[in-house]
Amino acid sequence: MKIYLNKVKESWIIDRIRDDWYINKKNISTKYIKQSDIVWILSPWVWNKIPKKNLESKKVLCSYYHFDFKKFDEKDFYKLDQYVDEYHVISGNTYKQLENLTNKKITSIPFWVNQNIFKTLNFKDKIRKKYGFDTDDFLVGTFQRDTESHDLKSPKLIKGPDIFIELARKIMVKNDKLKVVLTGKNRQYIISELEKYNIPFKYFEMVNLNQLNELYNILDLYLVTSRLEGGPQAILEAAITKTPIMSTDVGVAKEILHKKSIFTEETFENAIADTDYAYKMTHNFTIPKGLDKFENMFIKLYES
Repeated sequence: MKIYLNKVKESWIIDRIRDDWYINKKNISTKYIKQSDIVWILSPWVWNKIPKKNLESKKVLCSYYHFDFKKFDEKDFYKLDQYVDEYHVISGNTYKQLENLTNKKITSIPFWVNQNIFKTLNFKDKIRKKYGFDTDDFLVGTFQRDTESHDLKSPKLIKGPDIFIELARKIMVKNDKLKVVLTGKNRQYIISELEKYNIPFKYFEMVNLNQLNELYNILDLYLVTSRLEGGPQAILEAAITKTPIMSTDVGVAKEILHKKSIFTEETFENAIADTDYAYKMTHNFTIPKGLDKFENMFIKLYES
């Protein structure tokens, strides 16, 4: 059995997932589609770049992360669906969306997290100092893009940046030591809103994975405020680093976080970051255990 993964080259989590797979599952993988038995469409938004003859001659598994039905291309989905033997989703929320679109088999497994990269560090005060923070700062992080790329100022509302700002304002009222920690591209909306409400922040636009791990480690709280989400992978990364995290009910939140760590705008102030629970749950999806779950899925597909 040989598996080929399509690629997207967007410097995004999917590229990391693809690299992890090829490094850790060399024995059942190939980078040459002609040599494969199974085509894993890891990036369905570029599925048209795969030669149709390969989709017709091989077994096909396609991953989906979430459906934004306001932008859903039904025609394109069903063009692809005719080639797909089985679907993969990373959360129960997406499973419920997809089962209304297809009769094909669907398997739900969150992506793995690389515990050799994302891990708890010692000397957190020293790391805080490295990034220009004081020991008594209350650091709240958000590392996801929040601004639409077409104009670099409109909020990407499915990511809930407006919700994040409202929660930051609530925190600021109770804790004047609040500082927001930002990373990544397309953060213009949140930056403008933080400046508008005089909420202190530091922005580290592009960081490598080691730096990203350090930034998780200095946080007092990581917030996911999305309205619609595939992962986000930040839930697993925060959990495995023992970073306190709370999230709206999106993506893999229910798979990883305790129910008391999942909030709405109305219940936020009663939510609690259960770090130990999240850390324990994430260990079901570390390397190699997390990848082995996928290998078992492919074996069943190959033998079917």
